[in-house]
Amino acid sequence: MAHLERLLDDAQGQYSTILVAADSVFSMDGDIMDLPTTRVLCNLYGARLMVDEAHSVGALGATGHGIEEHFGMYGSIDLKMGTLSKSIPSIGGYLAGDRDLVDYQRHMSRPFIFSAALPPAQTAAALEAFNVIEDEPEIVTMLHRQTAKYADGLRVLGFDTRDSSTCVVPIMVGDEARAMDLTAGLFDRGVFVCPIVHPAVPRGTDRLRTCMMATHTDEDIAQALDALEVVGKQLGLIS
Repeated sequence: MAHLERLLDDAQGQYSTILVAADSVFSMDGDIMDLPTTRVLCNLYGARLMVDEAHSVGALGATGHGIEEHFGMYGSIDLKMGTLSKSIPSIGGYLAGDRDLVDYQRHMSRPFIFSAALPPAQTAAALEAFNVIEDEPEIVTMLHRQTAKYADGLRVLGFDTRDSSTCVVPIMVGDEARAMDLTAGLFDRGVFVCPIVHPAVPRGTDRLRTCMMATHTDEDIAQALDALEVVGKQLGLIS
């Protein structure tokens, strides 16, 4: 936040419009942006705020409504960007804001102007997924419960999960070769995980990026933790 304030202070007087853009949930570490402080700074320096909710809609907040619900700050984001390909199992994405801003985007945004419309079937699938989030909040509750079980289990085993507090849970390895070895060992035990190495993350922060779903059962979690314990010890990642 101190760095953001320095950037905003430097930008004052140089630009007629200032836009602060950030993730709601950072996709590699699973941590949550500091929305309250960011909003205060945007107000102080006259900046607009755009937040990418790709990893928060359907997962963050008591009913999956995202970062504004999580902090109890409805209406605090000027531009909401999201995807229809994660919690919402379709294709495409969206940018939402007030009427004037959306009208401006329709006429001035090159990606929008030169993009084809969503197919009707995919649009219907996306709309129905939003209905599920609205009608079945217990799914989000289950996601939070299962995520806590899994993340707590990793920490008990001795794995470093950074500051993750969401369904994106990194398993820090710190070495590309061992990240690949851990991935292969887990796959041999029926657990599929994607390794994340440079240039997706800085060298020395190589990791496995695990993502929880509400449909992961206690048995699934136990299988994953058992496999991680065995392979982690073989590779010297945990003792």
